[in-house]
Amino acid sequence: MSSATLLDREVAALGGATMGTRWHVRLAVRRGRDLHGLHAGIQGVLDDVVAQMSQWEAGSAISRYNGAARGTRHRLPAGFAHVMSVALEVAQASGGAFDPTLGPLVALWGFGASRGPLRVPSDAEREATAQRIGWSRLVWDANSAELLQPGGLALDLSAIAKGYGVDAVAAYLQHAGVDAALVEVGGELFGYGDKPDAQPWRVLVESAPEEDAASALPPRVVALRGRAIATSGDRWHHFDAGDERYSHTFDPRLRRPVPRAPAAVSVVAADATHADAWATAMTVLGPEEGLALAERLHLAVRFLSRDGTGLRERLSPAFEALLEATP
Repeated sequence: MSSATLLDREVAALGGATMGTRWHVRLAVRRGRDLHGLHAGIQGVLDDVVAQMSQWEAGSAISRYNGAARGTRHRLPAGFAHVMSVALEVAQASGGAFDPTLGPLVALWGFGASRGPLRVPSDAEREATAQRIGWSRLVWDANSAELLQPGGLALDLSAIAKGYGVDAVAAYLQHAGVDAALVEVGGELFGYGDKPDAQPWRVLVESAPEEDAASALPPRVVALRGRAIATSGDRWHHFDAGDERYSHTFDPRLRRPVPRAPAAVSVVAADATHADAWATAMTVLGPEEGLALAERLHLAVRFLSRDGTGLRERLSPAFEALLEATP
């Protein structure tokens, strides 16, 4: 792109509400361009994600599937179908650390769309609910985009849908002729193209703000040029009972919230759908198991854990290779 073209561009900012959170987009556009159509288009894209995958909407595609009769088959709309394929891919690769069928278990503890009192359920309640979960129960035909309802199964895509929303907005903007943008939905980000100063979009990796003041860890900056970053951790939603903190991230293998969840887990990937899902899977796996898997699969992962005296940072080789020096 010529210097004259770069000088004719500026960075504009748009924002709105979706999925119980906020969305923000910074985009490089021609100076003076009317952005009303782009704003409406972005909101429309995200509204479509909600209509497909929000459990808070009684008429959404996911709510219809969750309430369907045993043995029925459901043809999923394109976005939902893509998310289902990625969810099952990550479930398989993570050994079940990511599981899109945790809806009944999440509700049992008081989290999610069926929000009730946050509580620790009995062993009997957990055992009964466990009969209704398990990603291996899903019968998915990717060719026909049909998903079988085996009976009593309730999908929960809250750990991947925001990431997909980011990707869907980025695809819309590129189709609309926006050649550089940074898209964020609820903390998940994707950046592509260069800003008018010919620099990529650079972001500060999320951390644990309430503990950062006492930490000697350096700030971490990643350039998002055709990359996404997603962060999961226990500071977003949790409750305390007795001497234990219960995170909103569930370990499907233990059928309970992740014990001693990392303060923050960030994953950089080629798209936000995968980054979002893997951030959850890595939170479940923890630093030891997670970093071993990340190295085998060449995943870029950063763990921030509490070690009793403060925060401890551990990086996969792929994540370390992406870091940029900070002043």
